[in-house]
Amino acid sequence: MKIKLILFFLLCHTATYAQPFVFPELPASGKLLASLIPSNWKVIDSVYGDLNNDNINDMALVLEFYRPVKENRAYGDNDTELITEVQKPRILAIYFRRSANGAYRLVTQNNDFMLRSEEGGAMGDPLRPMHINANQLSLSFEGGGNWRWKLNYSFKYKEKDWQLVKANNLAYHSSSGEMNNKQYDFINKTQKVITGTMNQSILADTTFEQPLTIKTLRTFNSFKKPWTWEIKTDEFL
Repeated sequence: MKIKLILFFLLCHTATYAQPFVFPELPASGKLLASLIPSNWKVIDSVYGDLNNDNINDMALVLEFYRPVKENRAYGDNDTELITEVQKPRILAIYFRRSANGAYRLVTQNNDFMLRSEEGGAMGDPLRPMHINANQLSLSFEGGGNWRWKLNYSFKYKEKDWQLVKANNLAYHSSSGEMNNKQYDFINKTQKVITGTMNQSILADTTFEQPLTIKTLRTFNSFKKPWTWEIKTDEFL
């Protein structure tokens, strides 16, 4: 009888964890941060600043689930979900505030864009602190091994959507310092490429600019996650 009960509970446990993961819908509003956090989730990064140009501090949060689950993550082409990974899901949440003492109002919940803790390679968790400057939300990631990468994305709230206005893709070798730094300005549609070394005293950097032939600005809705936008042939952001 005991063996049957053990088998029954094991089957129930397996069936529970085999269910597809469902992201929660975050609270639409709340005055206190604690009231906005769903059960089994925690805040791993937060930043405050004016995001909609009304001189009132808004809030952006990164939330992480308490345990790893199976997730289908886009890889390489922004359209096809090619890989299934076991990792802790993350949510980017952005709340606006209408007055200094008013409630926070949910503007954006994005379940895809934030890299997970296992997506940074040998360097570990790729997530770096968020920043708000000039009404722009900047998201930063870093990872790799001997060759390392840094990605920075600046989004601005325009026409009731989050448009990618600037980005930076830096690749460098941890030993030699050799680097290639690509800086994108999507408003002025220009790209600056800087090559050289991380230590400029060793070798002077070389910089050149070129136009970006981008017709439509990317948004959170059209930009699945980092590394999935092929801007040019074999050039991903």
